[in-house]
Amino acid sequence: MPELPDIVLYLESLKPRIQGGPLESVRLANPFLLRSVLPHIQEAEGKTVVGLRRLGKRIVIALDGDLFLILHLMIAGRLHWKPRGARPPGKVGLAAFDFPTGTLILTEAGSKRRASLHLVRGEAALAQHNPGGLEVLECDDRSFLKALQRENHTLKRALTDPRILSGIGNAYSDEILHRARLSPLALTQRLSDADGARLFHAVQDTLNDWLDRLRRDVKDGFPERVTAFRPDMAVHGRFGQPCPMCATAVQRIVYADNETNYCPRCQTGGKVLADRSLSRLLKNDWPKSIEEWEGGHGPSHGLSQTRGD
Repeated sequence: MPELPDIVLYLESLKPRIQGGPLESVRLANPFLLRSVLPHIQEAEGKTVVGLRRLGKRIVIALDGDLFLILHLMIAGRLHWKPRGARPPGKVGLAAFDFPTGTLILTEAGSKRRASLHLVRGEAALAQHNPGGLEVLECDDRSFLKALQRENHTLKRALTDPRILSGIGNAYSDEILHRARLSPLALTQRLSDADGARLFHAVQDTLNDWLDRLRRDVKDGFPERVTAFRPDMAVHGRFGQPCPMCATAVQRIVYADNETNYCPRCQTGGKVLADRSLSRLLKNDWPKSIEEWEGGHGPSHGLSQTRGD
């Protein structure tokens, strides 16, 4: 799933290409992509792009007339910049947005259609699509810990809940927790002051480091290799491979649609977190599906009686 660094890069790449010019047309290759009815999608055509912004993991294209196009890429949605008039490709093409400078193509791999497009009018309607999570690169340590510890969740759940923190998903949460040397199952309300400070800095450093790496990779081009699995990640997607810090084999927890990767030596005091022994904890604190996780509709109750370290 594209997360904060990927979405920021998309926005930075789109701004010089489309801001200030008109959205000439919207071509829907798959009508299921459009999840709103009013305003009609044709009202967006001919409108000038007046700004771009990020709303959690959503891309917002602001148009004159107080209109907002909201793109949520979910797991497998990707954007591609093509010559003007290009067609959405085969089965994976969902939509094309034509501008004088080129065409923005939205694709989605796989058979499940989770990506979505909404057109809304006004800031109030736009705000309804904001899960409300704290912007982690714009906050201080106190506001970060206050948001994180408002309820008692596992760190993995808290980091990836869009109602708590904005823009962090499965991949970067693994990297953040590895950098902070914290177990994904440690509980937010049991963090020591030192652990909380270390986690705050790990969030800031991890996201900023990856933003810098991705910017260097893309330069003036368009991000065409957006993926949750990068060879230079420390633990995410690296099950069985050596941890770059201690060479211990990376382990994983698989539950429902979700997977967590961690180093047992760096993060859990040498303990391997066996899936079967975590059933109660995961049942109470982990969403059952990608839609539930991303939508922020999972369980909200605390786990004050459950050990998570």
